[in-house]
Amino acid sequence: MPTPPSFTLRYLGGASALLDFGGVTFLLDPTFDAPGEHPVGERVLVRTEAPAAGPDEVGAVDVVLLSHDQHPDNLDRGGREYLDTARLVLSTASAEQRIGGAVQALPNWLSTEFDRPEGGTVVVTGVPALHGPEGSEPVVGEVTGFVLSGEELPTVYVSGDNASLDLVRKIGERLGPIDIAVLNAGGARTALMGEEYLTLPSPDAAEAARILGSGVVIPLHFEHWTHFSQDADSLVAAFAAAGLEDRLRMLKPGDSTSV
Repeated sequence: MPTPPSFTLRYLGGASALLDFGGVTFLLDPTFDAPGEHPVGERVLVRTEAPAAGPDEVGAVDVVLLSHDQHPDNLDRGGREYLDTARLVLSTASAEQRIGGAVQALPNWLSTEFDRPEGGTVVVTGVPALHGPEGSEPVVGEVTGFVLSGEELPTVYVSGDNASLDLVRKIGERLGPIDIAVLNAGGARTALMGEEYLTLPSPDAAEAARILGSGVVIPLHFEHWTHFSQDADSLVAAFAAAGLEDRLRMLKPGDSTSV
C-alpha cells in the first residue's frame, strides 16, 4: 500500500489555503468576499478575483491560522463571519483583543498541541513576522507566522505576511530544518509604506527558501489583489535565477499539492 500524504495544501486564492497536516485540518487567512473594494482607513484595497471555494465548501476545520486581522486581504468580511463559527483561531494578541470569541493569541516561540486522528500530536509554534521594513510595526500592526511539526511529519513554515529575511534566518536556526515553506510573497505595496515591501518580493522568497533549505516551497499571497507588485511569473523567474526551480510548487486556485 502506498504511504498516504502527511501534508496536503489546497490553494484558495490570495493568502487563503486549506491544509491537512497529519490528519489535523487548518485554514490559513480566510478571505471569502467577491471581487471589489475594501476600505482600510483612508486607503482602499481591491480584490480582482473570487476565491476558489466559499465557506460552505470549506466547511469546518480544526484550527484557523490567522496571520493578522487588520487587513482585508488576510481577513475580509466573509472571513470574519467564518470566524464566528470556528472552533479555534490562533493569531496575534491584537486579534484576540479585537475579535475575541474563538481567537487565541499564540505568542512567538510558544507551542500548542493537537491530537491526530490516528494517534500522536501536531505541534503548532508561533513565530515572529514583520509586515514591512524594520520599525514598521506601529504603522502596519502586529502579525505572526507559524511552524507546524510532529513525529514522523515534515516541518512546515507558514510565513504569514512577513517581509524580513532576518526573521526567516532566526526561525530556521531555532526550529529548522524546515521541510516545507508556505510563503506569502507578492511584494505587496501600499501608500501606507510607500515603495517599501510589506511582504516578500520574489527574489526574497527564493532567498528564504535557500536560507531554510526547504525542499518544497508553496507561494501564497501573490495574486487577486491590486497591491501585489509581483506575480506568478516573477516567482518562477526568481526561483530559476536562484537555481531553486525544482523546489517551487505553483498552484492555480482550487488546485492541491501533497507531500
